[in-house]
Amino acid sequence: MKFGISYSTPHHGVDPDKLAAFARLAEECGFESLYVPEHIVLYPGAAIGPFELPPTLPYADPLDTLTFVAAHTERILLGTGVLLLPYHHPVTLAKRLATIDVLSKGRMRLLTVGLGALPGEARAVGVDFAGRGRRADEAIDVLRLLWAGGAEGVSFAGEFFDLDGLCSFPKPHAATTLPIHVGGSSRAAARRAGLRGDGFYPGGRLRPEELAALWELARSTAAEAGRDPDALEYTRFGAIDMPAGRAEELAAQGVTRLVVSPSTTEPDEQRAELSAFAERFSL
Repeated sequence: MKFGISYSTPHHGVDPDKLAAFARLAEECGFESLYVPEHIVLYPGAAIGPFELPPTLPYADPLDTLTFVAAHTERILLGTGVLLLPYHHPVTLAKRLATIDVLSKGRMRLLTVGLGALPGEARAVGVDFAGRGRRADEAIDVLRLLWAGGAEGVSFAGEFFDLDGLCSFPKPHAATTLPIHVGGSSRAAARRAGLRGDGFYPGGRLRPEELAALWELARSTAAEAGRDPDALEYTRFGAIDMPAGRAEELAAQGVTRLVVSPSTTEPDEQRAELSAFAERFSL
């Protein structure tokens, strides 16, 4: 089992000193990875299900944030939870992600993508909300094509993107591609993970039986597509105060990574909380 930690700037703020100290603490405690979320824009009345999002929440850009984290750490892997893929152009995104991976010496390896649930956010960046799933599928294909392509260039003709002989350098650090995990709480997300993803990271307030069904769908979709279902990573949320036995239960369900969140914004309390977790799970 691998253990990640999330740092939500809407909750913890964007103070650079606190972020740098938190990232170094997470690395010191032995956490494998640090995740950050994304919203590009908010607006009055924006809501996900019954939860309305205050429009002043400070969602920092996740890739800029992870670049900053990389500069203040040495080992911890960098993750998004989730990057709203349909709202990014894959040509510029491929460049940004490969650059972070090169400058961090191969740590931009837990990119997790999702579709977004706010129609107003899609409108703000000129994306058709109803077509964002198809757009994300194409974007994944374009990202991988650009990372793998050589000096001869690559071409792509799709519904949303049209490339003709393009070259994208630098390449990821010592690799021909970057892993792409798929986040989401829908059957479509599970199928996308099975067809195109390197892992599945379900979100939302799902019951255990719903989570099990989505994971089985991701695996069966991979198998039907001729992919190895055992190669898929399975990431889940966990509680910072969960007992050690809970990780064993989740591992038995196929979970390979747990991501927890600190319950406090106070640095001294965060140190105590993360240190206790690290000791409990022998990180």
